[in-house]
Amino acid sequence: MNKLVRLGLWGLLIVGLLALWEQIRTAPFMGRFTRQPDQTSHSVVLERITALGKLELVRYTFKDIVEHEQVNAILPNARAVLIVEGEAVGCIDLTKLTPADVTTQGDSLTIRLPKPELCSWKINHDRSRVYDTDYTFLNEAQLVSDAYRRAEQQVRASALQSGIMDKTSQNAVLLLRPMLNQLTGKHVGVLVQ
Repeated sequence: MNKLVRLGLWGLLIVGLLALWEQIRTAPFMGRFTRQPDQTSHSVVLERITALGKLELVRYTFKDIVEHEQVNAILPNARAVLIVEGEAVGCIDLTKLTPADVTTQGDSLTIRLPKPELCSWKINHDRSRVYDTDYTFLNEAQLVSDAYRRAEQQVRASALQSGIMDKTSQNAVLLLRPMLNQLTGKHVGVLVQ
């Protein structure tokens, strides 16, 4: 066969393959193999409205490096390392204040506030991340979820150990005393149980 004919056949074959590829690539069934926009629907129903009376007085923010290991009998131990940011909020629930907690004597007023509480503690997932995982095989999501749960428990414990209740009491006095002095025109004493 002539060299020119062979070259022409190769060219024709290449052009034919390119045309076939273009037909396959733009075919409607190929859309199943390419990334489509995500679709989300919501059916939100308001379940409950609750009146709140908690005065948030302090927020502690923590950074933690969490190493969580799942011990396995046969397989190597699965391990996850997370870099976690969490926060805890100290508050006083003013709905627990009763008329008996407010006493007046002459030109002074004394308010006995309820005990401070740890209102909330949580992991800030937007500012936390999984650093590394080893030997997770098929249970990586569960391992990471367990590690986050343990980190959230540690945020609570760390807040309590760091004196968040004392700081909440101090901030209640610092915030409320000047405001109540100005509002009542009396000397106000603020006590925290």
